[in-house]
Amino acid sequence: MKIIVPMAGRGSRLRPHTLTIPKPLVPVAGVPIVEQLVRDIARVVNQPINEVAFVIGDPAFFGDEIVEQLLKIASDIGAKGTIYRQLNPLGTGHAIMCAADSLSGPAVVAYADTLIRAKFALNPEADSIIWVKKVESPEAYGVVKLDEKGVITELVEKPNKFVSDLAVIGIYYFKKIEKLKEALQTVIDEKLTHGGEYQINDGIKRLMAAGDLFLPGEVDEWMDCGNKEITLETNTKMLGFLEAEGKELIHSSAVLENTTLIPPCYIGPNVRLNNVTIGPAVSVGSGTVIENTTLSHSLIQKNSHISNAILKDAMIGNQVVFDGQFTKISLGDYTEMK
Repeated sequence: MKIIVPMAGRGSRLRPHTLTIPKPLVPVAGVPIVEQLVRDIARVVNQPINEVAFVIGDPAFFGDEIVEQLLKIASDIGAKGTIYRQLNPLGTGHAIMCAADSLSGPAVVAYADTLIRAKFALNPEADSIIWVKKVESPEAYGVVKLDEKGVITELVEKPNKFVSDLAVIGIYYFKKIEKLKEALQTVIDEKLTHGGEYQINDGIKRLMAAGDLFLPGEVDEWMDCGNKEITLETNTKMLGFLEAEGKELIHSSAVLENTTLIPPCYIGPNVRLNNVTIGPAVSVGSGTVIENTTLSHSLIQKNSHISNAILKDAMIGNQVVFDGQFTKISLGDYTEMK
């Protein structure tokens, strides 16, 4: 089994936090988004993963350090890591085709801007599975249309009339992904674009027309990391899930002095907390120091220094120095407020 992860975008909606790091590598509940996504997919498919292919962007932004981090994510689950580049933003279908050399055999395609919780098993009779989540406002999403047997017969983008309440979340399983490769190559050869971009849906529709059996795989939770507010909400949910699963969230090297901790919280390696009330729903990255502060529902990244603050709904990047009484802030990397 392979996992194909297109992640060449810059994550502009999460700026300033994505000015120096791609959005899929922003840690949530102590783990980068793409790393948690790969782990969760491996758990759901319950098969050995032999390759994780990452499709990333320009080397000027996705440099050697990021490549090394991605290769480690693959090796940590016992898989080979492969790096491809999408140098022009030509759509979801084009991104997959950038990994053409890896498109063979069974594979999951997962766009790396989402987190999931799921328990369903892959149906061996399906040629493909489209992962979906029941939503309250289907008109705001791309949804699947099902027949009376529960087979997906159509993909409908933001329907004006009710089609179904099962939204497509951007994760797909293909028993033979080379068939998608062939379909997308035809789409590209025919220059079938939408707004100048080649979309995965056009390849999928060709497979449906050829008779491939597409079934839905419904996830229990679908969590986005699109902007600051949604990312904080996702951090809160993930901490709750990890706590319920019995995961250790306080690193043994963290030092907590005169600190009140209200779980769930993630406290990373070599964090120092002094005279702090922290939680609930706070994640603190490695090497960060927090003093004389009350902090809740917030996400603090690595090697920052926070003091004399009362913070709620705060998202603070790496290498930040903050000293003050501000609340509801969003600070990017290397910001200083003294």
